[in-house]
Amino acid sequence: MSTKKSEIIKKLSNNYPNFIKRDLTKFIEIIIFEIKNSLKRHERVELRDIFSIEPRYQKERIARNPRTNEKISVKEKYSILFKSSKMWLEKINNEK
Repeated sequence: MSTKKSEIIKKLSNNYPNFIKRDLTKFIEIIIFEIKNSLKRHERVELRDIFSIEPRYQKERIARNPRTNEKISVKEKYSILFKSSKMWLEKINNEK
């Protein structure tokens, strides 16, 4: 399930008609910009009762190519762990 930024802005403008669409667009862009910057700084991002995003460090390791069975060295890297809240999961799953 993916959502476009334009869809979020459209829903917000429908729910809050007293805000200008341009202001809502700027608001969403600032939020996304701040989330990206904090993840670059390896900080945890948490929106209470919605989700949390956390960069996780993965050590260097030896992996295997499943097609050729060849051993490959994978460099150290950060991956992103996304965890949604229980309340949000229940809301999403009950909408069906």
